[in-house]
Amino acid sequence: MAVPKLKSTGSGYSAEMDETEGASRDAIMALQTKRLAWSLQHAYDNVAHYKRVFDAAGVHPSDFRELSDLAKFPFTAKTDLRDNYPFGMFAVPRERLVRVHASSGTTGKPIVVGYTQADIDIWSDVMARSIRAAGGRRGMIIHNAYGYGLFTGGLGVHYGAEQLGCTVVPVSGGMTERQVQLINDFRPDIITVTPSYMLAILDEFRRQRLEPRQSSLKFGIFGAEPWTNAMRAEIEHAFDMDATDIYGLSEVIGPGVAQECVESKDGLHIWEDHFYPEVIDPETGQVLPDGEKGELVFTSLTKEAFPVIRYRTRDLTRLLPGTARPGMRRMEKVTGRSDDMIILRGVNVFPTQIEEALLATDWCGGHFIIELSREGRMDEMTVLAEARPESWDGSGLAVHAEKVSIFIKNTIGITARVQAVAPETLERSLGKAKRVYDKRPRG
Repeated sequence: MAVPKLKSTGSGYSAEMDETEGASRDAIMALQTKRLAWSLQHAYDNVAHYKRVFDAAGVHPSDFRELSDLAKFPFTAKTDLRDNYPFGMFAVPRERLVRVHASSGTTGKPIVVGYTQADIDIWSDVMARSIRAAGGRRGMIIHNAYGYGLFTGGLGVHYGAEQLGCTVVPVSGGMTERQVQLINDFRPDIITVTPSYMLAILDEFRRQRLEPRQSSLKFGIFGAEPWTNAMRAEIEHAFDMDATDIYGLSEVIGPGVAQECVESKDGLHIWEDHFYPEVIDPETGQVLPDGEKGELVFTSLTKEAFPVIRYRTRDLTRLLPGTARPGMRRMEKVTGRSDDMIILRGVNVFPTQIEEALLATDWCGGHFIIELSREGRMDEMTVLAEARPESWDGSGLAVHAEKVSIFIKNTIGITARVQAVAPETLERSLGKAKRVYDKRPRG
């Protein structure tokens, strides 16, 4: 059975958008209903795990008749994917796969995902759509500093950029001095990279005594880790560019699940013709109404090789009505993950909250780490925040650090020691930033 196609374009179609981007909300929901029915049946018929858990839950794909019926079906968790390592979650014979990607596997077995040629085509389409929504156009040069290899970021952007008709510079991560050289020599219009590594590139511009605002970069597409609007403002001001957020994860397809539109910068429009979102209470699993914050869950609508049904991302956000793409709902910028949340003396804390407090200062450049320790019976938090070169006088900026500590106490409700450290002291991230180092004893 073929994946259902969109028949109605609605009234919002623009020549700069593809057909589905201009579709009405009703048309999108009708398409989702057809595609969800297909995806549930496809997973049930071809993946032993889904047949087993559907049967155990007493549900069958035929029980799905409208969008709200999806809540009857069981969730998929990362442990399910690891338990079926490497190829147990695939819905097509291995011979039909044209590519395999995998997570880093730093916390256990890697998550392995696969793609048919049709899946690669869809991924290229949603990434091309994302780059265009961020301001990219045919003929522009893209400096792609996402990592290539098993990580989905580099190749995901690469294929989408080529699909859009851009010129791709496949730099990948690392070699920051060379990154700056190529930006200056090739004069790209767009950069795609993690936001924390963009700060490292900014540091290198300044180290070379180059003015980042005079670079050719007009648009930045940043993702793979949570980042704040304060960091957006920092990057936009430093480079005189428009910075937008992109969202994706390998389990759902890779980058290109959702993208902020450059004209609004008000949250990420989810490409709902391919990915159906829900937000749930992370404790109870209950589906929450649009507008309420909870854990993001995705069901794939068109994937052949690796369908996912109600996959728990652990990312925290809320769903909002569409704006720049009215038929597509938005997700608020991810503020953290339910499994990355720090619980300190009974208070829930996310690294992005600390980042926001630091970037509100005029002395911190955005590089920081959080160390958790236990002194006696009490958990303690220490924030090591790197000073800007022009702000560092060797004194440790104790008064300024204390002001941040007081601000964190008054706004978040926790006591944290904030210590300013010298420029270029903290390790730089070449990919996703590691912010939290938990040194508390186990057990």
